Amino acid sequence: MKKAILLLLLISTIHSEGLFAGGNKDFGVTVGSNNSFGNSYTTVGVNVNYYIIDNLSIGASYNAFLGDSPSINEVTVPVTYHIPIEGVSYRPYLGAFYNQTFIEDPFKDYNIWGGRIGVSLQTSMNSFMSLGWVQEFSTSNKKRDKKGYPQISAGFSF
Repeated sequence: MKKAILLLLLISTIHSEGLFAGGNKDFGVTVGSNNSFGNSYTTVGVNVNYYIIDNLSIGASYNAFLGDSPSINEVTVPVTYHIPIEGVSYRPYLGAFYNQTFIEDPFKDYNIWGGRIGVSLQTSMNSFMSLGWVQEFSTSNKKRDKKGYPQISAGFSF
């Protein structure tokens, strides 16, 4: 397994170009909906990523849950790898993340970790859209919680 991961990273540094090249940065926005504590929220967020090598990025994101109470805010640190495929305008991706969720009193803050899988489609020279699946895991109140959901996002690279 370690050899396969190393081989993928080596191939990605040889064949990467454009949006996912080492040294690039991208900026994205997220808009969605979520249900927590029996309430419905509109979720808005921003994220930034830096490609430390071709196809491999590390980033930070902030999401706010708007429209109900209690107040919820999230800070996430993702790592994403875009699998290089020559001659196409899309790239499958795999990722992992750690999230800290801050909730208004009397509720307690909690941590989430998880993964994501999907595909990014280059929509112009400096922009892309991504469609994927996110799987979250958390440990709260001595029980394990997990949930999965689809994710759609757009980004701009510079």
